[in-house]
Amino acid sequence: MGQVGVWHPLLGDGPGMAGPRAAGRIEELGYGSLWVAETPGGKDPFVCAALLLGATRRIAVGTGIASIWSRDAAAMAGSRFAVGEAFPGRFVAGLGVSHAPLVNARGHTYAKPLTAMRRYLEAMDETAKRRREVDAPRLLAALRPGMMKLAAERADGAHPYFVPPEHTAEARAILGAGKLLVPEQAVLVETDPARARAAARAYMAPYLTLPNYVDNLRRLGHTDDDFAGGGSDRLVDAIVGWGSPDAVAARVRAHLDAGADHVAIQPLSPDGPDLDDALRQLERLAPALGL
Repeated sequence: MGQVGVWHPLLGDGPGMAGPRAAGRIEELGYGSLWVAETPGGKDPFVCAALLLGATRRIAVGTGIASIWSRDAAAMAGSRFAVGEAFPGRFVAGLGVSHAPLVNARGHTYAKPLTAMRRYLEAMDETAKRRREVDAPRLLAALRPGMMKLAAERADGAHPYFVPPEHTAEARAILGAGKLLVPEQAVLVETDPARARAAARAYMAPYLTLPNYVDNLRRLGHTDDDFAGGGSDRLVDAIVGWGSPDAVAARVRAHLDAGADHVAIQPLSPDGPDLDDALRQLERLAPALGL
């Protein structure tokens, strides 16, 4: 996959074939991966991943993430097999426990997420015994040490989201060598601090209502003062890498220096997710990232 890929909500959940068309251009620019999200009421991430893979030739595609509450373990294993077999060596199955408000809204009960994930992986592995294994790495959306340890024990690595480089250093120490570590990093090519931070706060707002993210940031040293008013400058600057293309590239390098194998950058836009604007930013960033 190289060292830099692209995470964007509209790669999978955009209108029509906008995602596959953008995927071709992102591949031409030299990025090594694409990541599709699973959102409430959104499109199936495995179907979207297959569409992106079919529209490209070499780039890897991952689910970032597929929720374990959206499908049972046998169905998850079957989707992983289907896409992995169709596109050998190019698919990454990222899965996670999601968040209590989203899970409860589906009619499930969000409780003991670490235990739920462990049992789910065991059930996936039981399904795998009845089939030929495929070359499709399995990553966990791990944030806290317990889930990261499980990623080290029962998966091929981790795909953390909404994390600063210091989390990447901690994650690598827990995962150890030989496990794939792919953090997501929100970015914005914008040198005006007020405009950059305003866009960053708009992006961060829904995530700061989810306890998993807030608790993880508290653990990393952020306080109530950082979460007030849409996020302090300190918190905004920790989560979003903004500035010139060189400044954004420096943030990516910070993750790589901290132990990431690959960084999935998510280009933000002032008025919300915009695939055309994301492509313009990716074009400007490619030379600074050495692509």
